[in-house]
Amino acid sequence: MAQTATDITTGKDPFQLFDEWMETAKKSEPDDATAMALATADASGFPDVRMVLLKEAGPDGFVFYTNLESIKGQELAENPQAALCFHWKSLKRQIRIRGDITPVSDAEADAYFATRAKDSQIGAWASKQSRPMKGRFELEKEVARFAAKYALKKVDRPPFWSGFRLTPRHIEFWRDRPFRLHDRLVFSRDTAKSAWQTERVFP
Repeated sequence: MAQTATDITTGKDPFQLFDEWMETAKKSEPDDATAMALATADASGFPDVRMVLLKEAGPDGFVFYTNLESIKGQELAENPQAALCFHWKSLKRQIRIRGDITPVSDAEADAYFATRAKDSQIGAWASKQSRPMKGRFELEKEVARFAAKYALKKVDRPPFWSGFRLTPRHIEFWRDRPFRLHDRLVFSRDTAKSAWQTERVFP
């Protein structure tokens, strides 16, 4: 089947193509175009997945933030590799990304934390993410405690709250085509310093 105007362009840097698709998604998706599935695995290889929000993307990688004591934080510490998946139903497009995980710097985490709404900053202190609680009253009590503590001052970033950067080794762009004859374009490399190799794969 001949290539058509609806096929994914091959002659582009994957980060440039990602930026173009993301900008289109922000205009098309009703909510959270930056939402992505984050897949991790613990030290034994047992998998897990959840939705998080992308906060930064560029040649250095894809950045998201979390409680380091959460399940995903622990899994990323044990097994610093992960996968991301963006799916935009309105566009019938998907991007899958796999790569290596490194923590962001304290300066980066501080800078991003400072941009968050104060209630969200307080929530970061109050939530013992992923751990059992007796009831919602327990969370609300902690929110009230930290709201009082920081009522008249700047909220510091919790030492257990920071970010991770996924440096990709594999990026796949997928576009829906009729009769499930979808278009798939894969960029891959062995290391972050290697040149990208590009290939089309069967749907």
